[in-house]
Amino acid sequence: MRSPLDWLESLSPWPEEFGLGRMRALLAELGEPQRAYPAIHVVGTNGKSTATRRTAAFLAREGARAGAYTSPHVSGWAERIQVDGEDADLEGALARVREPAERLGATQFEVLTAAAFAEFAEAEVDVAVVEAGLGGRLDATNVLDARIVVLTNVALDHTDVLGETREQIAAEKLSVVAPGATLLVGEPEWGGRYADDVARAAAEAFLGRPLEGDVEISLPGRLDLVGDDVFSGAHNPAGVAWLLERLPRRDYVVLASILADKDAEAMLRLLARAGRTLIATASRSARALDPAELAGLAEPFFERVEAIPEAARAFERARQEGPVLVTGSLYLLADLNVRLLRVPWKSSASG
Repeated sequence: MRSPLDWLESLSPWPEEFGLGRMRALLAELGEPQRAYPAIHVVGTNGKSTATRRTAAFLAREGARAGAYTSPHVSGWAERIQVDGEDADLEGALARVREPAERLGATQFEVLTAAAFAEFAEAEVDVAVVEAGLGGRLDATNVLDARIVVLTNVALDHTDVLGETREQIAAEKLSVVAPGATLLVGEPEWGGRYADDVARAAAEAFLGRPLEGDVEISLPGRLDLVGDDVFSGAHNPAGVAWLLERLPRRDYVVLASILADKDAEAMLRLLARAGRTLIATASRSARALDPAELAGLAEPFFERVEAIPEAARAFERARQEGPVLVTGSLYLLADLNVRLLRVPWKSSASG
């Protein structure tokens, strides 16, 4: 029998069609673990993982036993499921769900979500802070009866699935809000209670009192400085714009992989502000643009462009030219960190 991680990696990351039927059936067989604790549901385009981890950290600091579920990962699969700031026993969590998941044909994300919910029930958490994967309405996490919903922000992303306007995308994300739930928004136009710091606001709403001070979290790949190099999983134009505001210099060799369903042209136009050379590569994701195609899209914006399909070789080539900005996809960062470079991640900022 394959190991739990080998089994997980063998599963399809995408369903043939989106829907909640299989997820509901899986949770029913597991005894509805998502009903064992109150939940805070985090939706939005960018910054969801940061908001999730910071909310859980605030709650844990105040004495609550808090679970946190995020995606995707950079340092390893176990990064996605935490209890009180520590990675859960992922293999044990997968073992709880494997038999019914195999029988029902659950997807990779459905398995991970069910494993997280079951792990939180087993750990008897006081609250679970759960990041949505894609959108909200048909996302596997939309089986929670969340007391509090956080909408971090809305930008154009996954437009083929969620809609072509910010308003359509917001509607997909906000469909997770159940009657009576408190909605907290990081952008005032979406009609909930606006907060500059939605993570703090979510923790305060759950606890029913204001909080002092701040919390520190470790979240790989959002804006990590390793020597002169920068690693950021900015994966859409809004994320790249956020990144550019925080870069310490403008002479990077940009090493990028971008997924085919992203607005690659808009991202590349922005990334050209970070440096004049781009090396196009590909993550292991099946959705990654072919490096030659990505290089072709980049040529109008950069003085020099190369295509090197193998990510580790592309990184070493970039390093020969100067400080490197690795960006465009968290999947690229995961490939470089976990399997090849073993970078000692030290998150200096979040996004």
